[in-house]
Amino acid sequence: MTTKTELASKYDPSTIERETYQRWIDAGVFTASPESEREPYVIVIPPPNVTSVLHMGHGLNNTLQDVLIRFQRMRGREVLWLPGTDHAGIATQNMVERQLAKEGMSRHDMGRAAFVERVWEHVHHTGGTILEQLKALGSSCDWTRTRFTLDEQYSSAVRKVFVDLYHEGLLYRGYRVIHWCPRCHTALSDEEAEFRERDDHLYYIRYPVVDGQGTDGSVIVATTRPETMYGDVALVHHPEDERFRHLAGKTVMLPLSNVPIPVETSTYVEQDFGTGILKVTPAHDPHDFEIAAELPGNHDTPVVIDADARMAHDPRVPEAVRGLDRDAARQKTVELLEAAGLLQKIEPYRHAVRHCYRCHTVVEPRLSDQWFVRMKPLAEPALEAYRQGRLRFVPERWGKVYENWLTEIRDWNISRQLWWGHQIPAWYCESEDCDHVTVAMDAPAACERCGGPVRQDEDVLDTWFSSWLWPFATMGWPERTADLERFYPGHTLVTAPDIIFFWVARMVMAGYHFQRERPFTTVYLNGVVRDPQHRAFSKSLGNGIDPLDVVERYGADALRYTLVAGAAAGTDVILDRDQMDGTFAAGRNFANKLWNMGRLLLSAVGDAAPPPESLDPAQFELADRWILSRCQRVVADVTEALERYRLNDAAGLVYHFLWGDVADWYLEQIKPRLYGSVAGGDVASAVAVHVFQAALRLLHPIMPFISEELWRHLPGEREEHLAAAAWPAPQGTLIDEEAEDQFAHVQALVTAVRTVRAEYGVAPGTEVRAFARPANAAALQACNAEQRTIERLAKLSHLSLEDPPEEIGAHQVLPDGSSVFVPLGDAIDVRQECQRLAAERDRVDRQLAGVEAKLANERFISRAPAEVVERERDKERSWREQRETLADKLRALGC
Repeated sequence: MTTKTELASKYDPSTIERETYQRWIDAGVFTASPESEREPYVIVIPPPNVTSVLHMGHGLNNTLQDVLIRFQRMRGREVLWLPGTDHAGIATQNMVERQLAKEGMSRHDMGRAAFVERVWEHVHHTGGTILEQLKALGSSCDWTRTRFTLDEQYSSAVRKVFVDLYHEGLLYRGYRVIHWCPRCHTALSDEEAEFRERDDHLYYIRYPVVDGQGTDGSVIVATTRPETMYGDVALVHHPEDERFRHLAGKTVMLPLSNVPIPVETSTYVEQDFGTGILKVTPAHDPHDFEIAAELPGNHDTPVVIDADARMAHDPRVPEAVRGLDRDAARQKTVELLEAAGLLQKIEPYRHAVRHCYRCHTVVEPRLSDQWFVRMKPLAEPALEAYRQGRLRFVPERWGKVYENWLTEIRDWNISRQLWWGHQIPAWYCESEDCDHVTVAMDAPAACERCGGPVRQDEDVLDTWFSSWLWPFATMGWPERTADLERFYPGHTLVTAPDIIFFWVARMVMAGYHFQRERPFTTVYLNGVVRDPQHRAFSKSLGNGIDPLDVVERYGADALRYTLVAGAAAGTDVILDRDQMDGTFAAGRNFANKLWNMGRLLLSAVGDAAPPPESLDPAQFELADRWILSRCQRVVADVTEALERYRLNDAAGLVYHFLWGDVADWYLEQIKPRLYGSVAGGDVASAVAVHVFQAALRLLHPIMPFISEELWRHLPGEREEHLAAAAWPAPQGTLIDEEAEDQFAHVQALVTAVRTVRAEYGVAPGTEVRAFARPANAAALQACNAEQRTIERLAKLSHLSLEDPPEEIGAHQVLPDGSSVFVPLGDAIDVRQECQRLAAERDRVDRQLAGVEAKLANERFISRAPAEVVERERDKERSWREQRETLADKLRALGC
């Protein structure tokens, strides 16, 4: 391959990242082939909303996916990372409706066809922006296979699923209480109506008991929603509750409405909640709907709150309340109850209330005709797959969440009262004497039963009803395409825990039902990006960080390293908007260090370096054997970490190997050989290039841009693109435990001398002497083999293995029991250092005395909080340790 050996003096990611990415694209590195004989590896991207822009959550999730994808690509798998976007029904429609509102219009002013066309214009103009932004992060998706959940082929798959489920009896239209968003004007599924805690009140209302002649006392009912009582059809108590035996067969009068309703019994009632009596409002509470269905007789289901969450113009609703929004209606109802003497008391009450997951409006339970999917039959194989170990979660704890949800699953409301999305493929006969519904792939010319005219259902499908097909509909299903045959099922799904119910579980169900196979084997769940106060990033808090700003300031690799290094499986990633330099310093500094390492190597090695296998192992010095052995261990450890989804561990291993082992030790050791001051330059060059290129392979999934650029400049023959290069395999013949043990002694000895120099204030340019006493043969061999290295790195004028002289100096004991003595009499001003250390000892003595006095005070010990007392004890221990250290130093200097 052609190489160039000059690197710029400073690393500037902006000059290489765009060009590097384009080279990958031009070379087809990311494109998968169904004809390949290699083992496939597939990840389908969680499709972002088509109108989204990149935020840090996307940055984290897609970086983790890319690490896995690049790792498996380098391991020789036929990798497919399939990208695409979701039409995002509610979110996209809301966005366009806000635009129309600024123009003084609504979608109803435009009409459905014109509004949908307007949304398409918006999508074509802004849609897919996020996919372009993902390229700036280095995401190595197969862009030739980009999909959209509303494209023609995908829409056909969605219709087929609806039709098939309908004809299988797994999809039906029902009249039930659903979650209704009065802001978005659409039904929501259980998962889309999210619980949020809020402070409310419990209102105790008197329902007068009616006997044959008039009234006979009252029954007290507690409720958080007095405005719904106008829709009550009964009161119920538990059949075993002795307190209400006397109410058997009685009737009560609905307060303010003067409508008689019966008192019944139901096992649904919790005897210890409120007063033990429950009001039944079947049109405005799903549980009440179920209770009413089991009560004797036929009960009406009066709807007293409309689609806008305003009170209906219904005879049951007092005129003063009609037309008010639900909050104002509650206040007015309470006033009327108080005036009528029908309100016993009000108590504060905190409880969970459902909110729309998109606009965060409080959801209104509403009786409505909707389409539902029967979930129990679909859930069974998905549940069995987890229980039998065919589907696993990382971290494992999320598997139980998945299992619990599937065990308690309820039917899924899939119809939405929107205009943007997949319109439901159901047509209603408009003939007066025919109520047939035709469900078909294509619009029928007439009713299939009577031949009469038909109209299509105006609702669209829940966005998740299309995205649950993502793993196979993106590959051409229901056609048996080459992609589907080759790349389904996939392997890993990387996503966030908050959509286990919305998406993950449903994809597993759809996969088993329509493909007879799970869509993936492992679900890797990443954490949430939060600020130092552990708050999720949000526009309202102003604590977010734009990942593209980070890329512009520090480079994509710095961002990627920071995210991966901080992303222990299942834990949140903490980033600080107010400390950007500190937050991304490790990644930026690491990139700069790598660049400088590359410059050093290339300046010394030139255009060629023989592979180490071509050299005689007898030529290897201790340091060569050590770094080659360390390299094999790091290859094995990084590989295992990535296989186990411990991506942060992999990042840390490569970081410490390159910065610590290679840069701080090996490159420093070989400098005399590289620059020709001693013999062995060819060996040093060969080993250094071999180790560096192996480390670049390990680093590439995490920091692809700088690793690729450095790879291009390395001498020797290898794969043209690092992104398509082979993953390194550990070579057992290069493992050398003896070399590792001996060089560890070299490192310990140098570190010990450096510690003495720092603690006693030896000037950086001053050389000192050292006397080492090896504890074993390996330590002795290390000192002999690397004496020049030890002297140079520790800045010693001479390293002696003889007994130390009787003079002023400092001792250090090494981990293996060896020791080193550094004479200091001719290296520092001993008298001045004694004065400094004595002053520091006296200061520590005063601090220690203060803490000891406080801890000796029984009143402090008995009255102070336990954590305060423990902090003072920690201080005492710390001051004592410091004092002992200072005393040792004073003794060493003969003070």
